[in-house]
Amino acid sequence: MKVVLSIKPEFANKIFDGSKKFEFRKAIFKNDKIKTIIVYASSPVQQVIGEFEIEKIINHDLDKLWLLTKKFSGISEEYFYHYFAERENGYAIQIKKTKKYRQPKCLRADFNLVPPQSFAYFQP
Repeated sequence: MKVVLSIKPEFANKIFDGSKKFEFRKAIFKNDKIKTIIVYASSPVQQVIGEFEIEKIINHDLDKLWLLTKKFSGISEEYFYHYFAERENGYAIQIKKTKKYRQPKCLRADFNLVPPQSFAYFQP
């Protein structure tokens, strides 16, 4: 089983160029057997552009989370704290190995899914 994440195109592209090694989330999937994330680049791209393997998932208070991830966060400190506003803790999915698709895929046609608000499970 895999998980599909909706990620803004600018951040999705940073994942595949190697400058973003952490994907931040306010909430995380409960299934700890998930090892692969399918990346759906949200509007205006609206396509599945690749996938990545999970190294580990980090959960900490925001100050510690930023300290551990800032070098390869792919975002500014200001954006980080704005994204997690009203939260005490956050999650960072550490990216292990990426695979960008040569040809982007359609979420509906190729995966029979609609764009997830947060995430969606996918069983190949």
